[in-house]
Amino acid sequence: MSDALPPPESLPPPGETPPVEGSTAEAHPERPDGGPFEHPRLWLGLIVLGCALVAAYFLVRMIDL
Repeated sequence: MSDALPPPESLPPPGETPPVEGSTAEAHPERPDGGPFEHPRLWLGLIVLGCALVAAYFLVRMIDL
């Protein structure tokens, strides 16, 4: 059985991180949702819609002449 635990003398004391596990830093807390500022597709869609409306306005003015 290769998945057996190592002998007790090589185990780290309780509460200590063994050196093979890498960083001992704690995990970062998860940020709350940033609201509308974390939805760039919505803003991009509004900007493109605004550009299309302005272009349509000037196109109608040119055709109306």
